[in-house]
Amino acid sequence: MTTAPSHPHPARSGPRIGVLGSYGGFNTGDEAILTCVLGCLRAQRPDAHLVVFSRNAEHTRTHHPDADAVVAWEGVSRNNVLDVLPGLDLLVLGGGGVLYDGEARRYLRLVRAAQDRDVPTFAYAVGAGPLRDGEDREAVRTVLQDMDDVVVRDEESRLVLEEVGLEREVTVTADPALLLRPEPFTDAMMRDEGVPTESRLVGMSVREPGRAAEKLDEGDYHALLADVADFLVQRLDAHVVFLPMERHDVRHAHAVLSHMTAPDKGRILHGAYSPGQVLGFMRHLDMAVGMRLHFVIFAALSGVPVLPLPYSGKVFDFARRLGAPALVGVAREQAGLLLAEVDRLWDEYPQRHDDLRSRIRELSTAARETCVRCGSLLDEISGAARPQEEQHRPYPAEPRPLHA
Repeated sequence: MTTAPSHPHPARSGPRIGVLGSYGGFNTGDEAILTCVLGCLRAQRPDAHLVVFSRNAEHTRTHHPDADAVVAWEGVSRNNVLDVLPGLDLLVLGGGGVLYDGEARRYLRLVRAAQDRDVPTFAYAVGAGPLRDGEDREAVRTVLQDMDDVVVRDEESRLVLEEVGLEREVTVTADPALLLRPEPFTDAMMRDEGVPTESRLVGMSVREPGRAAEKLDEGDYHALLADVADFLVQRLDAHVVFLPMERHDVRHAHAVLSHMTAPDKGRILHGAYSPGQVLGFMRHLDMAVGMRLHFVIFAALSGVPVLPLPYSGKVFDFARRLGAPALVGVAREQAGLLLAEVDRLWDEYPQRHDDLRSRIRELSTAARETCVRCGSLLDEISGAARPQEEQHRPYPAEPRPLHA
């Protein structure tokens, strides 16, 4: 383990803040969240010393220059990680979906260890559920009860925590990635991926079944999405581009392509891109249909008509807040209904565009509220309020225009 700075920084005289989550390059959505959480903390405390607990320390050092230090916390001695905790002024859990069966207790052991060392703890717009395992439920119920503030990203997560038996105030805001800024995805990058720039493009997102998507039947939903892709190829004279948000998504994208009657009209992005570049890619799309939550978020941020395919409560909750059509579940028998929704989305989007922009502004404002609450806790910890104009400085600034 090392806590050496990943990039040369001037000495930081402010609070030492730890950030714990599913970080390390395994999922584009989680990396987007880390980018935004670090940006928030840096905006709130420019002099803060930011320490990221990462599942792949080398990846985090390379891709997150806002981190002053990175601590590996998987595959290393627990004592080495615990030794870092007493030096922290605050431990931030999340954001993202970290409180679910088989994983919640792993994160919360570190949170409890911080609490035992009198380190304040803050849940940063986390996601919760499914939570059926007794040990995970007990950890969530007891550890979150003692956190200094608990903020979740959606109503579904708040209801899960209530059902587990947590009895305390829980604030609902929105996913931190709603504050991500786009980076250019140039025409040259499009050519390198073999994606045509002169035709309509539909983005698609698929995912693997797993603990977060237990009810997915692989063959069923591969065939369903192939039907949707073929329909869009014919209906819009479009090419379909699959965006893997996690490395396992590539295999499932290939499986959908293999079911298509027009696989020559499909492409899979194979390059390694930052979350900002994936967000920048969205500006090339004419429509998006997808399962991954952050794929849906990125499409909405880019003003692209998007049809979420809910496989879990977090996607359904976001679709509801977005005002987007969303089917309950992803099953082959819903093919006709799904194709009708795609058709309607395309026809009605010009009338819905302003409503989508308004909802995204509201969601982004909610995401900023998490940052403000974290800053307020830092004020309490430091015992000294910042100048008035600094307390109310918005974070982050409105996204700058994207240029290719």
